[in-house]
Amino acid sequence: MSANGTTELDRVRANTNPEVLQAIDARIEERIRFYATQPKEAISEHIQELDREWDIERFLQTNAAALALTGLLFGLMRRKWLLLTGGVLGFLLQHAIQGWCPPIPLLRRMGVRTRGEIDREKYALKILRGDFQNISTDLEQLKANPASEVLHAISS
Repeated sequence: MSANGTTELDRVRANTNPEVLQAIDARIEERIRFYATQPKEAISEHIQELDREWDIERFLQTNAAALALTGLLFGLMRRKWLLLTGGVLGFLLQHAIQGWCPPIPLLRRMGVRTRGEIDREKYALKILRGDFQNISTDLEQLKANPASEVLHAISS
């Protein structure tokens, strides 16, 4: 993990402006601190909201598909519209390879988060709610059936 909280696997975070990263992380921390003072029902409702939150990948895929189809449809009438389709598909390929494309900085400034950022908030809230308290810390008990307690805890 690097100084700005990114891993090599999180290429969007690695390619995000440090000030934007700091703002996103600060909002996550602020929400976790807020929900630490709230009842479990409020935490549960917010976890459900997080489950429905669109991550940056979904935004990119949806917008790319919509723009590419628009370019293709208009391209049937005027060929120059096919440039839109080609440009969008090029951006999508660039994102797949590098973890960055031109729309990313705008989306990140708008607060669109990665799945990892959403999950970090979600699991912090699950800890606050007490979801993981029943996991044994006894090493012998965990060795006997290492996965069942963990799988039960993360499925709730």
